[in-house]
Amino acid sequence: MGIFDGVHKGHRALLDFLVLRARDLKGESVVLTFSPHPRLVLEQNPGNLSFLTSIEEKKILLGKANIDHLVIIEFNKVFSNISACDFVNDILVGKIGTKHLIIGYNHHFGRKGEGDLNTIKQCAESLDFIVEQVTAFKSEEVTISSSLIREALLTGKLDEANKWLGYFYSLKGKVIKGRQIGRSIGFPTANIEPDYPFKLIPSNGVYAVEVELDGKIFPGMMNIGTNPTVNDDNSARSIEVHILDFNQDIYDKEIIVIFRKRLRDEIKFKSTMQLTEQMKLDKEQTLQLLT
Repeated sequence: MGIFDGVHKGHRALLDFLVLRARDLKGESVVLTFSPHPRLVLEQNPGNLSFLTSIEEKKILLGKANIDHLVIIEFNKVFSNISACDFVNDILVGKIGTKHLIIGYNHHFGRKGEGDLNTIKQCAESLDFIVEQVTAFKSEEVTISSSLIREALLTGKLDEANKWLGYFYSLKGKVIKGRQIGRSIGFPTANIEPDYPFKLIPSNGVYAVEVELDGKIFPGMMNIGTNPTVNDDNSARSIEVHILDFNQDIYDKEIIVIFRKRLRDEIKFKSTMQLTEQMKLDKEQTLQLLT
């Protein structure tokens, strides 16, 4: 059981262990998670929060882990006040029928996070199930965690984030109308409105991306930022993608952008001509990376 934000390499190691243990014990593997994210319910200012995955993205990623069952519990204020032992007794044993519980190295649960390995062990003695804790998953001596990956994405370390995730970070959303400035300089862009309002948007900059549209994959360049060369409003952040060698009307369509490589920081050029020349170089680099 856990939040599994990002379903990263550390989570996958835990899930692989779960599946193997279930097979050994001739049982069924069950993953238990919560929606919405508990912090969205418990934080006083949830508007400042951002996460690697929506519940829909988690479903897809967890579905690739060969588990037998995924249980999603609605997290609300009432549920947050359930004590750790009541949770074990009523939910884990009473409803799910847990016989063997596997938890991560730093897992806490129950009211105010009071439940930990020792709490579960105390409850387990009277409820006839086994508790097993898995050690932290490390990559080059770094303990992989969702917070580490979020920090990497926010500080421009896309390569590290993708390495720790075990896949390329992506963003799903709808194409909306923008200011259409890109079209005037030969690089029309699709402005994207993320479908999950708490989706973490990587740091400002230019990225080589793949765009999934109508089941097809296209190479593209994404700009995240304020477009300082053509825009005086430094507070108006946008997410725009230029799909290479593509000229179709895709307003209101749903697309997925897959972040392959961070090319550079967003720069304020002296003129749109300089911006256009740089974008030509960005396009060459993107084509070298993706084709």
